[in-house]
Amino acid sequence: MSDKFIIRFVAVVTIVVIALVVLLNRHLIPGPQVAPAFTPYLPMLNAVLNGTCTILLLFSLYYIKQGNITIHKRLNIITFCLSALFLASYVLFHYLMRNEIVYGDLNGDGYLSDAERASAGSLRTIYLAILTPHIILAAAVLPLILLSFHRGLQMQVEKHRKLVRWAFPIWLYVTASGVVVYLMIRPYYHF
Repeated sequence: MSDKFIIRFVAVVTIVVIALVVLLNRHLIPGPQVAPAFTPYLPMLNAVLNGTCTILLLFSLYYIKQGNITIHKRLNIITFCLSALFLASYVLFHYLMRNEIVYGDLNGDGYLSDAERASAGSLRTIYLAILTPHIILAAAVLPLILLSFHRGLQMQVEKHRKLVRWAFPIWLYVTASGVVVYLMIRPYYHF
């Protein structure tokens, strides 16, 4: 496959994934009237997948610094697969959930009253300060992950290294902050 094809493929996948997530978050794709019983467990699954990916990325860095390409490659394949599973679970959750989850929304009506906003206090600001770059970087890192993964599998080491300089810290932030976001929003789930 030519570089041109790979870049186009990555661009299409990225655009489709981002568009799908936006459509689901805006509830423009109608989900079922009643969510299946497993739906409340998906956010926890997503946090576990993100946390596992964070650990695997750190081990991957350790092993490549040790020169162990084989373990580095295996860890990255596992991390890539778990991230793909995360993405599928994330999309499924947002397809199934019809309620908006708002940080500080104690009664689960999807809106913040003055009392709820006061109760959340500065933690809401901290939550949003973590969530905002998490969302932006999650979208931005997708093409970097796909391209660096391809370059690594093809043993295009220099091209892989150049991409990973950007992809690794962003991916690491996204996976780690995903766990933090889950832990912070968890008290406001009303399933």
